[in-house]
Amino acid sequence: MTVWTPTPALSRATVAAAAGLVGAALTGSPALAILAAPFVLPVVLGLLGRPSSTPRVTALLGATRLPEGQGTTSTLQVEDGEEAEQVTRVVARAPYVVARPASGALSVLTGDAADSVVEIGARRWGRPQVGDEQVALTSAWCGYRWGPERLGAQQLTVWPLAAAYDSTAEAPQPDGLVGAHRSRRVGSGTEFAGIRPFAPGDRLRRISWPVSLRTRELQVVTTRAEQDASVLVVVDSLRDIGVSGGVDGRASSLDLTVRAASALADHHVRRGDRVGMRVVGPGDARVPFGSGPRHLHRITGTLTRVVPDTATVPDETLELGVTGGCVVYVLSTMLHAPVVNATALLSARGVAVVVIDTLVARDLDELGGPTSAAGLAWRMRMLERDLMLERLASLGCPIVPWRGPGTVDVVLRQQARRGQVPRVRAR
Repeated sequence: MTVWTPTPALSRATVAAAAGLVGAALTGSPALAILAAPFVLPVVLGLLGRPSSTPRVTALLGATRLPEGQGTTSTLQVEDGEEAEQVTRVVARAPYVVARPASGALSVLTGDAADSVVEIGARRWGRPQVGDEQVALTSAWCGYRWGPERLGAQQLTVWPLAAAYDSTAEAPQPDGLVGAHRSRRVGSGTEFAGIRPFAPGDRLRRISWPVSLRTRELQVVTTRAEQDASVLVVVDSLRDIGVSGGVDGRASSLDLTVRAASALADHHVRRGDRVGMRVVGPGDARVPFGSGPRHLHRITGTLTRVVPDTATVPDETLELGVTGGCVVYVLSTMLHAPVVNATALLSARGVAVVVIDTLVARDLDELGGPTSAAGLAWRMRMLERDLMLERLASLGCPIVPWRGPGTVDVVLRQQARRGQVPRVRAR
């Protein structure tokens, strides 16, 4: 239990005052008594103001969930601390978390409660531990000190800042019930499909009277159904290539992957599609298919818990468990054979797969130059990666780098046209 203890300043002042008074009494020199007088007054006032209360301190965060790049405040609440004159806070630093004041140290009078607030800003998505600090209270005339008392860290959930993204392309093979994507089958939609003779069961409002008068037979207008699509976002978190500079700095490969995944999920949920997610890495997190704002919040919360796997070797086999009628976005650096093999297997099954390359360009000078050991290893690894991507592209799987709005529009339209081409099947 933390109690009030004399401060070193009070101890030094007491020793100086006692030495001066005792020396003046023994030697009969009034000069020593005059020299000791400035120390006597603080000692007496400090001893008279000895606190008897038991303070309790608590640090409260203004918000525990916030988007990347925004900030919150940490407010210190002191109970039974009326006898304290000054409060001192020293907040420990956390990765990708900035504070104001920048040093994390703050000392104010207890009467200025508004000045004892530490501002905290999150510079990168994740779940950082903030608020690990030590608090000390000082009584009047710096006589007694309570603490320092350590306050445990609190978890802050930082959502990834969704990259700017929008798409006008439709899903190649929508498989839902009602949505915004044009289906290949005829149904009650708004997209014109053709005109055919009237049949029992057709609605009267579908009759095309101009064509019926011209052909002297009832003709009806047919339209294509509009369906929602199933979208699976695969996040490769096996490794993080590059150094992250935060929300305003240079992005690492995992930064680009997480922010792009958040943008894709947000876009398709707003369009009414059913979105699922699979994180390839530590924990193997899976989010089933769903729709709506609550489901998007669940996906975003899962992305905040993504961490790179730097200790284990990925398994050689990876099964994504996806069937036809689903659009699969694979956001990966494509540096690991299991991810490439799983993508090739889905493409061979006829699943609409789009590989979004999130590998950031690396400066060879940061690795010691192109002829250094690290530079040569990286160049050899890039040659192996290019070979795997060429084999994957030969199977008909599109590979596009992430560039924001319209990243996958062209490839989705190509896959939609490819799906409308008649296929010859052997029996």
